[in-house]
Amino acid sequence: MSKIARAFRDGKAFIPFVTGGYPDLETSEKLILAMVDAGADMIEIGVPFSDPIAEGPVIQEANEQALAAGCTTDRLFDMVERLREKTEVPLVFLTYINPVYAYGKERFMERCRRAGIDGLLVPDLPFEEKGEIAPACAQYGIDLIPLITPTSRERILRIAAEAQGFVYCVSSLGVTGVRKEIRTDVCTMVSMVRSVSDAPVAVGFGISTTEQAADMADLSDGAIVGSAIVKLIAEHGRESIGPVAEYVKKMKAAVRKQENC
Repeated sequence: MSKIARAFRDGKAFIPFVTGGYPDLETSEKLILAMVDAGADMIEIGVPFSDPIAEGPVIQEANEQALAAGCTTDRLFDMVERLREKTEVPLVFLTYINPVYAYGKERFMERCRRAGIDGLLVPDLPFEEKGEIAPACAQYGIDLIPLITPTSRERILRIAAEAQGFVYCVSSLGVTGVRKEIRTDVCTMVSMVRSVSDAPVAVGFGISTTEQAADMADLSDGAIVGSAIVKLIAEHGRESIGPVAEYVKKMKAAVRKQENC
């Protein structure tokens, strides 16, 4: 069992997301440690990129500001190495395929292993093309985490059958962002995954309230929240550590109250 899969062993997982280097690298580092202390079971770190096509305006703006503040992939790796001296919580990079190619896929994966990154999410890499980086991930022990969407349909079974770490269930069509309602039939998607795989399933895209997090955790093994956290960081800047930690505590408590569907 991978380190990522083990994060789900003790109950429902809460997985927060932050854009690396936003509002700056020093604050990012403090935010991640604060979220760990607040109960995060795993943390997604977005690698800043100039064209994050799966992201809504909140995270797009965070990417732009992180790049403008001087965040590079190497500096992000250095930050992760510092974090690894203080925490063993699984850390996952969310990146696009272009930064991986630009860095060199073998070099990128080797650096992930050396820094302490446990998995990768690559939203613009179709399942059918995962062979572009899957061998390098396997060589360096990095879980390549699959995403399933409401439009995946019959592909869900094929994607889930080869899942590593966990399966990211996208709860809403379109880009990331806070949503008032989540109407996707998540339970059916999760059931399809579980029919062919023992991998945990966590739900993301659109979750912002404790009620939504509880509902999604009730249907799956955990909830992922990104835009709502990045929005808090946008509002409070370098003073966001306290508000974000308090938010994570509340969301973790909400998901842990739930049982499987």
